Amino acid sequence: MEFPVIDSHHHVWMKKDLDWLNGELQPRIFGDYTAIKKDYSIDEYIDDVIPYDVVKSVYIQCNWPEDKCEEEALYIDECFNASGWPSAFIGFCDLLNPKANNMLEKLLAYPLTRGIRMQLHWHKNKDYSFASRDNIMEDKIFNKNLEFLAKNQLVFELQIFENQVDQAIALANRFPEINFILQHAGMPHDDTKDGIEKWLNFMKKLAPISNIYIKLSGLGTFIHKNDTSHIKFIVESVLSIFSSNRCLFGSNFPIEKIWCNYGELINSYKDATKDLKLIDKKNIFYNTAKKLYRLG
Repeated sequence: MEFPVIDSHHHVWMKKDLDWLNGELQPRIFGDYTAIKKDYSIDEYIDDVIPYDVVKSVYIQCNWPEDKCEEEALYIDECFNASGWPSAFIGFCDLLNPKANNMLEKLLAYPLTRGIRMQLHWHKNKDYSFASRDNIMEDKIFNKNLEFLAKNQLVFELQIFENQVDQAIALANRFPEINFILQHAGMPHDDTKDGIEKWLNFMKKLAPISNIYIKLSGLGTFIHKNDTSHIKFIVESVLSIFSSNRCLFGSNFPIEKIWCNYGELINSYKDATKDLKLIDKKNIFYNTAKKLYRLG
């Protein structure tokens, strides 16, 4: 590329530490994950990304058992101390726990911590849902715990479907100090004409809320492949609604490793964005992530 890249959505895991990787395969949006049901170390990640001008990365929590969320932070801290990677850490905390502040304080003590992801996506199709219910964003305890993020300049990685848009808007308006980063471009999952229209309306409703940003990641999640034309359509659609300084790239690796290697993925994004202005490409691949995650 003509400039360095920040990968703002990757996971490094050890198979033994992840309950969802142990035992029988569980239904997942992205399909059969047998191919990645193994250790994915920081060294393997570095080997994957270095040839493609990736200079910094943001680790996003990857569903360790809930009672091990501090162990996940410690593991990433050890990875950084050993290798210099990743550059920032997004942890997990159960924000429905009245005592969540205790864990948030512990996570904040790790220098790489920049925010929290608690997956809120709920859908009538149970295979698409991760949240236990559809109204968590309205919960009083959840909102009380978000005050900690607001006071400590932490971002919230927002993972929802279009049916949750009104709740998300209300949430972002309640906490203007928090930058909410919408995962996977809002997870467009229905490629019918009606489905695309609903997703576009979802994006348009979010656009006036200035503390909502769009992460262009996980675009193979529902189609189970790496498709340049699909990526191009999503990117161009998002940029028709949001300025590029509210958009950022994420690989979603190693999930996307189910159907492609890192080079194939980033080259698809490179091809999909080749006609954009240089400043727009720099924003998507570097500038926005650097600002949101406070990367030096």
